[in-house]
Amino acid sequence: MWSNAFDLRPNQGLPMPLIVALSVMAGISVANIYYCQPLLNMIREDTGLSVFEVNLMPVFTQIGYALGLLFIIPLGDLYNRRKTILASFLAAIAALLVIAARPSATGLLAASFVVGIASVSPQVFIPFVLLYAKPEQKERKAGIVLSGLLVGILASRVVSGYVGHAMGWRTMYVIAAAIMTLSALVILRIFPNVTPTYRGTFASLMKSIRQLAVRYPRSLLYALRSAFAFGSLLGMWGCMAFRMKEAPFFADSDTVGLLGLCGVAGALTASNVGKYIPRYGVERINAFGVALILLAWIIMGTLDNTYAGMIAGIVIIDIGMQSIQLSNQSATMRLCPEATSRMNTIYMVTYFIGGSFGTFIAGTMWSLFGWSGTVGAGIALILCSVLITLGHRAFRKRTSQETKDL
Repeated sequence: MWSNAFDLRPNQGLPMPLIVALSVMAGISVANIYYCQPLLNMIREDTGLSVFEVNLMPVFTQIGYALGLLFIIPLGDLYNRRKTILASFLAAIAALLVIAARPSATGLLAASFVVGIASVSPQVFIPFVLLYAKPEQKERKAGIVLSGLLVGILASRVVSGYVGHAMGWRTMYVIAAAIMTLSALVILRIFPNVTPTYRGTFASLMKSIRQLAVRYPRSLLYALRSAFAFGSLLGMWGCMAFRMKEAPFFADSDTVGLLGLCGVAGALTASNVGKYIPRYGVERINAFGVALILLAWIIMGTLDNTYAGMIAGIVIIDIGMQSIQLSNQSATMRLCPEATSRMNTIYMVTYFIGGSFGTFIAGTMWSLFGWSGTVGAGIALILCSVLITLGHRAFRKRTSQETKDL
């Protein structure tokens, strides 16, 4: 196990035990955002809050997460990453315990907001891995961390639903705080000290993000096409519960949660996808992911009356999404290795906005046309991702031709 005084150098390499530990803690950290979703009705009944007040919990959590993506992730370049991660973990522990204490509506929402901000640590882990892993291992090891993150997202709702049913919703938050405390101790023990790569003020750091986007326009290509693909994925999950309530399924929320676990199969492919990126390149892996998402929507559109069709679609769409995310996210941070955290900010903020947009579009289409409208929205969103790639290629070709003509 590594000492916390170990001095790292970029591209030197990271041991697998550290990567596995970061993967586990990535899943644990991000799960804090999603524990509340199956528990909202229990929280409402226990606290006496209104439906409106309780439903604001996930909203405030997502707002906090979005702000964390924008303001916390870049700190990995400015401050010691180990201290940044520990501060985030400690803030999450405090906020989780406040929620467990059954506070007022204001306290509940404030704590949910802090939970969102403090749950962005996995997006500090990934730039760290891509900066310090050996060049031939970067994507594979980042994929392992990404797999842990995705498993945490997919499993969190199921775990909180069962714990809440068996032991009460507050117990879930006490357990989450205890797990985060253990994670903080692990970080304190194993995460190495690394020298920040940016020297300057926080204001200049934030200003440099825009400058990096201008200097490396390909970062916007990678981010935008991933954002539309992510919107397609979240649009599916946003409407899945509605579809499963209808004939011929008439399924409850537990069934939807179990379907979410099917996505774990897709999440676990991320580490395997990573090793193929150096061999086949970002563009081919991205195209592979796009093709899988299109295939998934076709399956879920034509076989939507069968569990087999829906499960196959869920597994395939998750594999496709991980192929797109890992290839484009790693390529974004490779553009400027000394600014990996800020480059990741460009990618993740755009990615998150795309997911929110896709959820809104798919939900709107569901309200108008049902599941067929959701399928149409999902296909349209992934086709937008394709058009961004094609438009970029056409622009480069035209610019190259004009340069030759001069």
